[in-house]
Amino acid sequence: MFAAENQPPWEFRAKRWENAIESVEADKQRDCPIKGNVSRSGERIYHMPWQSTYARVKIDEENGERWFCTEGDAERAGWRRAR
Repeated sequence: MFAAENQPPWEFRAKRWENAIESVEADKQRDCPIKGNVSRSGERIYHMPWQSTYARVKIDEENGERWFCTEGDAERAGWRRAR
């Protein structure tokens, strides 16, 4: 039971930061930077790049989530801005 190899917490946290930085860099390279996210309750919400939750939002296009080029595009598609 105790013979299992465990990853030290500092290594786990370092890897989490590396993944987050890679994700943010990939988002910056997109032509349309607005993230259209579907909440657990099914509400469609879009996130702007300068909002505090932007980096945490992951887009899953198979789940109906998508990218928008402008706020107008998002609102015309029936999405609302994140609070």
